Amino acid sequence: MQHVRLGKTGLEVSRIAFGGIPIQRLTESEAVRVVHHCIDLGVNLLDTANGYTTSEERRGKAIAGRRDQVIMATKTGARDRDGAVGHLELSLTRLGTDDIDLWQFHGVSTFEELDQVLDPGGAMEAALEAREAGKIRHIGITSHSLDVALKATASGHFETMQFPFHVVTSEPSDELIPLARRHDVGFIAMKPMAGGMLDNARIAIKYLLQFEDVVPDPGIETPAEIDEIVGIANGPLELSAEERRQMERTRADLGTRFCRRCQYGEPCPEGVPSSVMMNLPSFHKRFPPDRFFGGWLAEAVDQARNCVECGECEEKCPYGLAIPGVIAQHVAYYDRLEGQYIPQ
Repeated sequence: MQHVRLGKTGLEVSRIAFGGIPIQRLTESEAVRVVHHCIDLGVNLLDTANGYTTSEERRGKAIAGRRDQVIMATKTGARDRDGAVGHLELSLTRLGTDDIDLWQFHGVSTFEELDQVLDPGGAMEAALEAREAGKIRHIGITSHSLDVALKATASGHFETMQFPFHVVTSEPSDELIPLARRHDVGFIAMKPMAGGMLDNARIAIKYLLQFEDVVPDPGIETPAEIDEIVGIANGPLELSAEERRQMERTRADLGTRFCRRCQYGEPCPEGVPSSVMMNLPSFHKRFPPDRFFGGWLAEAVDQARNCVECGECEEKCPYGLAIPGVIAQHVAYYDRLEGQYIPQ
C-alpha cells in the first residue's frame, strides 16, 4: 500500500483510509475482523467519530496490541470546550489509547458553528489543551458546506480538512483542494462512494486517486470491499475512455438529484430538514436498522410529513434539485421499509 503525506501533519498515511460508519451494522466480532483485515492490507488511517455509536469501541478492541500500526482519527461534534473535553475522554476510553493522532471537529457546516469552535470557551480550546497534554497530536475539521470549508482551510487553525468529494460532487477540485495545497492542509475525501449511491468502486476510487494528495475515506463493511478497493489503489490508476464515459453518465444521472448537504435550501418554514431527507437512502445503506428507524432520523421523517411543497427550498438550492418531490418519494420509501422492519 502506497503512502502519502497528510499535509502539515507530516503523517504518512495509507493511500486509502477506513471510514467508521458501516461497522456499526455488524456484530462486534465481525467488526473487529474487518478492522484487522484492513490493517493487514496496510490501511493505516482509521477514521471514526464519537457520534458513531459502537464504532469507536469496536476500533479500540481491534487495535489492541496493534496501536503502533495505525494512525487513529476520530471526531467531536461538540462546539464548546467542556463538551469537547467530555467527548475526548470518552473517545480515549473507547479506543483504549492514551492519545489520538488526528482529532477533528465534526460536521462544522455553518459560519456560526465555526465561530463557536474558535471563540473563547469554544471546542478549539479543548483541542489546544489536549495537544499540549499529549492527548492528541493533530487538529482537523470536517464540513459539508463549501463556503465554510474554504474559510476553515484558509484560517490557519486546522491541519486537515475532510469534505465530501466523489465523482458526482466534484466541485472541491476547482477551489477547495488547490486552497488546501496552498495552506498545506491535508485533504481527506469524505463519502468517496457518495454515501453508498455509487456502485462502481473502480471508477469512484480511480477518479479520486487522480489527485495524488487526496486520501479517500470509504466506509467498509466487509473484507471483500476493502480487498477490492486496495486492489484498485495498487493497480493502474489511469481512467480508460470507457470508464470516463461511464463516469459522465453517472454524473448526468445522479447529478440532477444528488444532495450535497450544503443546507443552502434551509431553514424550511415548516421545519423540514431537507438535506437529511434528500440523503435518506444513503443513511439506510450505512446505518444499523435500529438507528435508521429511531432517534433523529425518525424525527426527521415525521417533520418531513409537514412539507407543503411551497418550493422555497428548491428556489434556494444552488444545484436546482427538485427537493419537494424527492422528499415525498423518500417519505414513502421510509414508510415502506419501516413496514418490513422487524426489531431484533
